Amino acid sequence: MNLESKIKDKTATVGIIGLGYVGLPLAVEFAANGFNTLGIDLDRQKIESINKGQNYIDDIANDRFQSCVQSGKLKAEAGYQRISEMDIVYICVPTPFTDNKEPDISFIRAASESIAKGLRKEQLIILKSTTFPETTEGITQPILESTGLKVGHDFFLAFSPERIDPGNKKYTTANTPVLVGGVTKRCTELACLANQQIIERVVAVSSPKIAEMTKLLENIFRSVNIALVNELAQLCDRMGGIDMWEVINAAATKPFGFMPFYPGPGIGGHCINIDPYYLSWKAKGYDFHTNFIELAAEINENMPHYVYSMIVEAIAQKGIPLKESRILMLGAAFKKDVDDIRHSPSLMIMQILLQRGFKNLMYNDPHVPQVELLGQRFTSKALTKEIWSEVDCVVIGTDHSLYDMAMIVENAPMVVDTRNATSSIGNKNHKVFVLGSGRWV
Repeated sequence: MNLESKIKDKTATVGIIGLGYVGLPLAVEFAANGFNTLGIDLDRQKIESINKGQNYIDDIANDRFQSCVQSGKLKAEAGYQRISEMDIVYICVPTPFTDNKEPDISFIRAASESIAKGLRKEQLIILKSTTFPETTEGITQPILESTGLKVGHDFFLAFSPERIDPGNKKYTTANTPVLVGGVTKRCTELACLANQQIIERVVAVSSPKIAEMTKLLENIFRSVNIALVNELAQLCDRMGGIDMWEVINAAATKPFGFMPFYPGPGIGGHCINIDPYYLSWKAKGYDFHTNFIELAAEINENMPHYVYSMIVEAIAQKGIPLKESRILMLGAAFKKDVDDIRHSPSLMIMQILLQRGFKNLMYNDPHVPQVELLGQRFTSKALTKEIWSEVDCVVIGTDHSLYDMAMIVENAPMVVDTRNATSSIGNKNHKVFVLGSGRWV
């Protein structure tokens, strides 16, 4: 039976390499739709959790996850021994950058090399990890073809970028449209067919390079627009009397030509703050400098430092000895209602405070029980009645829905609000300092 027939009648075996926030939801979708699915990850703790039916991704419904494991459709292991048994293999490994802001695609390369050891005819390989244009054809394809098998004839290869938005209850793996760009026409057709088994809308593009560049455009678009409002928020604070949040909401009443973006303490997560550097690195190989894109990334990266200056200014206005002040950070995750702390602005602010000699530092996050910064381990503090007498300044770094902002404003001696989370509260008694409000300086 050929690969197309196996996909259509759900007898194809699916392999998912990398069982993080992209790979595990993908594996659950295939398993829930009747495909025998094997997850591969080098983290043995993840493997053990999956095989025991213990879900570690908030975006996956526990009952659905456990049903997949109990039915035997979803299994996991820590090696590549069964690659040759798989008909479809997704690569969902991390793509971080180095300390010098250069792409680290070592995980993609390692996964490709491991697949090559078991590669056989009639296999479909789909790369999902965010990367720069020409990765699929310039790195993964040569590694796989080093086996002597030919892409588009013996095996099939495509790029289909992930579009996961952690914490988004409306758009999930199943209903978020995905792109597919195959190395050949037949590669595209089979990759589309595989994705259509679990995803409502699949859009074919002409090549992997188009799909790779599209993914970068999506995230750089956000980076640039967030940088714009972050810069204007700082200007409003300096000018005074102009609330950037009100300005944005007023502009959003225009039914065309404007899309609202909002300021904040910085950009977190995996993609938006990394993708600009992936593209700028690739562009340098063509003697092209993405000055505009890099400037936007720089503005966003500086926001935690700007928030630090807000904290210092707020404390100074209260006449409290600076480094003796007791600071409580609300939120450690990079965005509301998730437990993801990758590149979290809140943690960056905490790290800056520690580096500047602030010793009385604590945090609360209902989704993140512990964090480690500069070799120090912090445990989330409970928001008891007593804690408000133990702090001098509360910083709202992540506006989780669980936070009772009215209660926080009422009890905290001073609040630095980086998310405009206190906007609905009436009388703040001039003790709330909102980023971009134009009134705190």
